[in-house]
Amino acid sequence: MSVSAIVGYDGSLRASAAIDAGAALFPAAHGWITHLWTPPFANATIRRRLLARARNTDELTEMVEREGRREAERLVAMGVTLARAAGWDAEPLLKQTLGTEGMSIAKSAEELHADLVLVGSRGLGGTHAVLGSVSDMVVHYSARPVVVVPYPVLAFEHDALKGGPVVVGWDGSAGAETAIAATTHLFPDREVLPVCIDEGATTPATPLSVDGRKVLRVDSERGPALHGRGVADALVAVANAHDAAVVVVGSRGRSAIREILLGSVAMATLHRCHRPVMVVPSTWETPIGR
Repeated sequence: MSVSAIVGYDGSLRASAAIDAGAALFPAAHGWITHLWTPPFANATIRRRLLARARNTDELTEMVEREGRREAERLVAMGVTLARAAGWDAEPLLKQTLGTEGMSIAKSAEELHADLVLVGSRGLGGTHAVLGSVSDMVVHYSARPVVVVPYPVLAFEHDALKGGPVVVGWDGSAGAETAIAATTHLFPDREVLPVCIDEGATTPATPLSVDGRKVLRVDSERGPALHGRGVADALVAVANAHDAAVVVVGSRGRSAIREILLGSVAMATLHRCHRPVMVVPSTWETPIGR
């Protein structure tokens, strides 16, 4: 199956690393390398140089915007070159935005009927996680599965991208069912490991197998009081033990503030895992005819 992906690209090392990881996870995919440029469209040095040349404010505005677009085109072309060199059928997608990059990327994925969104992470975890970062916003507002690639990825973690199994958080819920379905659809040739985290009496009864795959039950070391962190830590431990390529979790909704304050499993896994994490929205459905 040929996968199509919207890839957020800003020219940074983490964005380049995300393209590299995406090519290993989804060989020969089609990618829209997306760069979003925002006012004032050019850096301070360029604006100062243009100010000396402009005859009036209107001309300065036009010159700044022209230079900004040129820089944006150069950046997105770099991303396309990287993706093509990695084996993707890639094309540029350049958009102007007013500071809502995450929502714009999510909207583009729906407009283009992409299978997933791929973004890089700043690599900040725990209390240093950035609330409202582009990757967080994409996860919260995307109707498509979102793969967040941490930066940096160590050599052995990168080696696992091409053939490692996929660990899926499983609790028997509708969201977990959706996560399993998305994983099977997007990784048809990978080993899939459903993992149920046992938190004692609060853990609902779950089947011993899912779609013919045995469910691996693991105890949480943190207990129900720290549900999100406990489940995330257990999933990460299983991913490390099995040298997984990706960890997959379901998402309950799109409320950014509510989910972060509650310490949801999805957000805790994103902020604590050093391997790519795919978050599957609860509303995702298997594309017709795919």
